[in-house]
Amino acid sequence: MRKVCSPRCCKLARVMGSIQILLGGLVILVSITSLFRFYSAGFFMHDEDICKHFYGVRDSYSGFDTKALSDRVEEVLMKLATLQDQLEFTVQKMDKDRGGSIDKSEYKKFLEEQVIQPLYSAHISLRQIRLPKVQETRNASTPSVEDPLINSFVVEEIRKYITAKTNRVGKVNIYGTEKIYNTIGHACVLMKEELEEYMNYDIGSYCKDDWPLAQKLMINGCDPLPRRRCLTRASKLYLKPYAINESSWKLPDGRNVRWANYQCRNFECLAAKNPKRGYTKCSGCFEMEKEKVKWMGNSSTPNAPTFRISDVLEVKPGEIRIGLDFGIGTGTFAARMREQNVTIISTALNLGAPFNEMIALRGLLPLYVTLNQRLPFFDNTMDLIHTIGFLDGWIDLQLMDFILFDWDRILRPGGLLWVDRFFCKKTELDDFMYMFLQFRYKKHKWVIYPKSNDEVYLSALLEKPPRSL
Repeated sequence: MRKVCSPRCCKLARVMGSIQILLGGLVILVSITSLFRFYSAGFFMHDEDICKHFYGVRDSYSGFDTKALSDRVEEVLMKLATLQDQLEFTVQKMDKDRGGSIDKSEYKKFLEEQVIQPLYSAHISLRQIRLPKVQETRNASTPSVEDPLINSFVVEEIRKYITAKTNRVGKVNIYGTEKIYNTIGHACVLMKEELEEYMNYDIGSYCKDDWPLAQKLMINGCDPLPRRRCLTRASKLYLKPYAINESSWKLPDGRNVRWANYQCRNFECLAAKNPKRGYTKCSGCFEMEKEKVKWMGNSSTPNAPTFRISDVLEVKPGEIRIGLDFGIGTGTFAARMREQNVTIISTALNLGAPFNEMIALRGLLPLYVTLNQRLPFFDNTMDLIHTIGFLDGWIDLQLMDFILFDWDRILRPGGLLWVDRFFCKKTELDDFMYMFLQFRYKKHKWVIYPKSNDEVYLSALLEKPPRSL
């Protein structure tokens, strides 16, 4: 006797069938796309000069790793196949249990957990597949495994620095290794002359006043820099800083800064409306009267330029204790947060002005890092990450991806990412929105508003999900 399916069961079965057809189409699409890319690169050519064609064509890709591409495609296909198996199993189970019924809440939960989330994960994996351009192969010699890069440098001090240091008494150290390799960035090889100049000094003497050279190396990827065995110079007359109860909103004494490498020679020059002061970002950030009103204004209007600190802290009352301000400025955000008993570390580079010294003299914590560097914090430790004025529409999407993943690493579950007035072109907004939304953070605040005719601002307050595994 033929079994009859209930209307709800039949409806759900039709939905499952449609989803399976969709998944099959996605699998076919991924396969065709992969074959097309391999064909475009020349994999299916039958001439004997295929390698020359592959590495020499004008529209080919650099750094092409076929195994990595295959692994990424296989990962997406496995996710789609797993989802299809789960859906088929669910349909079979429901077909056996015809007498039961599914209420709306259970059906919604099923779609979210068993369909939407796996599809989203597969979609993200597919979006991450990239084919960089292939450059012609080089006949560069392979560096020594034991002493990497040592023969590339002439200055003896840097040769000593990068030579592996064997542990005393031949024991394994607390890090579980037999040797210690002092690290330098691989980009240092491309800046050999600058790095050798930086490491060319008399041991035990005073260092040259060459911090701009060090910052140039850092910004260009030669980071972290090697330690040096010379004495750091300070200002000729260093006075004790102001007391903590007055240093936050008062310009420091200019005699505590080495001004030789700046256009200005005092803080008053930086604070004035001087077009030749030497820096362009953070306009007015040395003017304390203007700094005092930041993050204190009314944020009730829908297109307000920023959020108030008090409104942000109300989202997680009592939970925001430590955080990172990733941007450019003189530490005003950290000063405001300190008034709320929140400790903020401010990243800073001395781009035309003594930002690091200014932050420290205000009694705050500066962190001298670049965008190139992995942040020196352990996983899941920060309550808050705030960014303003540094990450904007100029940044390469892949670089931004690496940075955001590093922020996600150090931000604790339930921590807040405060994107403050990020701006880009209207035509590029979707790309940047995807960068922020790919982590599936909870939206507490999300505002987009015009900056100019072709640019927009984005301000957002996002909460990292638990991800308890």
